[in-house]
Amino acid sequence: MGSAFGVAVVGFGWMGRVHTQAYARVPHHFPGLSLRPELIAVADEVPGRAEEAAAQYGFATAARDWREVAADPRVRAVSVAAPNFLHREIGVALAEAGKHLWIEKPVGLDAADARAVADAVAAAGVQGTVGFNYRNAPAVAAARELIAAGEIGTVTHVRIRLFSDYAAHPEGALTWRYERERGGSGVLGDLASHGVDLARFLLGEIASLTADTAVFVPQRARPTGATAGHIRATGGELGPVENDDYVSCLLRFASGARGVLEACRVSVGEQNNYGFEIHGTKGAVSWDFRRMGELGVSRGTSFQDQPVSTVYVGPGHGAYAAFQPGAANSMGYDDLKVIEAYNFLRSVEEGTPYGATLEDAVHSVAALDAMVRSAEKGTWTSPAG
Repeated sequence: MGSAFGVAVVGFGWMGRVHTQAYARVPHHFPGLSLRPELIAVADEVPGRAEEAAAQYGFATAARDWREVAADPRVRAVSVAAPNFLHREIGVALAEAGKHLWIEKPVGLDAADARAVADAVAAAGVQGTVGFNYRNAPAVAAARELIAAGEIGTVTHVRIRLFSDYAAHPEGALTWRYERERGGSGVLGDLASHGVDLARFLLGEIASLTADTAVFVPQRARPTGATAGHIRATGGELGPVENDDYVSCLLRFASGARGVLEACRVSVGEQNNYGFEIHGTKGAVSWDFRRMGELGVSRGTSFQDQPVSTVYVGPGHGAYAAFQPGAANSMGYDDLKVIEAYNFLRSVEEGTPYGATLEDAVHSVAALDAMVRSAEKGTWTSPAG
């Protein structure tokens, strides 16, 4: 059964719920792991929310203040799913308390925040995993292997898209997500951070970039009570949207490849339209999150009029075998977080990082900061991470 390993969750909105369910499922899919997650504590500042989570999922204790989690000796590791502006304070404090850290992206409001958390994790000698879940899709792992093996030749250019409508409704509430001091750079931190991680995971470091940003819904109504997710608000006082709804970015990779990254949170008609198309000198590979187990692959010697085949990933790709016995059996979003939880716990067990780390977060946020600078100045710039 493995040894009990005390875990806690700070912030119990949708993502806190996903982390909790992932901990519960890890032993089912990865029975060889010696650490068995035990739900010790949950903290959320909204009155009653932590108590409801404890009753539903079986946490031993519930609190409104995350500091109680930091002080609890039973807790060995903590998931941080709180709003962006709290990432630095909570992340640094938990690391200093000797807790292993699974923290959601983007890890703070800027690269300085991410670096502070990364440095605290390194100084404490604990493990730190970041919620870049899309790299965990078996098809993305297969694409990475295909590219590294030279199956599509030398990569020439990539297009990465992240389009969603979660903020498209004009009655969407003016939550922390739309305030620069609490939500950071808006769609850059929400979605483009995933795009940067995919770009680096698949193609290597970004050398320079130039970006354009826009706000398309300039005002929203302030909510009158506690919020979770992307709720609507009517009749409240209108306030300004302070961060960006849209970003488009041209990328130059250290390898010489070129890229386009585009993200938008107000794309009417688009629901989680995330994916990439990567072209090389001999072929191409593409992936759409909404068809998560499929890759579009073109390879051969034809160059011109070369066909594209649909490849269904299977047990030989990534962590697929932990979930399904044969190709074309569907996996879902929550499965990616189970893989992430496994990588986190395996990192703790072996003392070696697996999956996305705090250093990956630093590089991602550095690229986002560079996009902000570029959009303000209208110039090419280099990530400073």
